[in-house]
Parts: sequence; structure tokens; C-alpha cells
Amino acid sequence: MIPVSSLDIRYIWQDRKRYFGLPLSFTRYRLSDDRLFIETGVIRFQEEEIMLYKIQDLHLSISLGQRLFGVGTVSVLSNDQTAPRVDLVNIARPKRVKELIHQHIENSKRQRRVSVLESMGGHFDMGELSDLDNGFL
Repeated sequence: MIPVSSLDIRYIWQDRKRYFGLPLSFTRYRLSDDRLFIETGVIRFQEEEIMLYKIQDLHLSISLGQRLFGVGTVSVLSNDQTAPRVDLVNIARPKRVKELIHQHIENSKRQRRVSVLESMGGHFDMGELSDLDNGFL
């Protein structure tokens, strides 16, 4: 049996969806070394988990109203089957969070040795690899 303490996940960042700058919602966002978690709901609790190496792009948007309350939205685009797009809505310090997620995405891809082609869903067959060696591509 695995001890419960070894199953604990170390979160690097966490926040809640905010209203008027205050964390007054049941939507929670968390970032670990290798995953992004989105938890929603009270009666019907759901948790979405995205492996960082699967994330392809990040987008930041901050409306005038969000700017007034010091929040913004970071959109995460991935090749995850169940969550190809996730919006981290009304989070505090969104520029800092976007950069933090970006750094951990790059670290995760480097650790897993994921190349750009793999993360975009591309692949090579052996004939294409020999063409690369011959300078054709």
C-alpha cells in the first residue's frame, strides 16, 4: 500500500476565479511541476487535468473591467483530448501566471524530450528521416 503522504502533489501556483478581484467562487486553478488542474463545482464536483507537455499555446486577455480589479484571463490551448481549450478566468497577476506556466511547460517538454513536431502531433517515418540526412528536407 502506498502511503498517503507520498501521493501529495506539490503546487507551484494556485488561485480561484475571482469576482470584483475577490476569490469568491468554487472554481480553483492549480499548477504543479507537470500538470495544470481545474476544479469546478460544489454539488457536482469536476476536476480537469492537463499534462503540461501537451500544451501548445497560451493566450492572455485583460479587459478594461478586469484591469480595474487586477485580474485577467489566461487561455490554455492543448492537444488534450478532453480539454483542448481551458480558460483560467479572472485570475490575479495574469501576466506573471502566464509566464510561470510557460516556463513549466518548457521544463516539462525538456524533461520528457518532447520535440516541436511531437507536441504539434506530427511524426516521421523512417523514409522521411533518411531524406533529412540527405539534405532533401
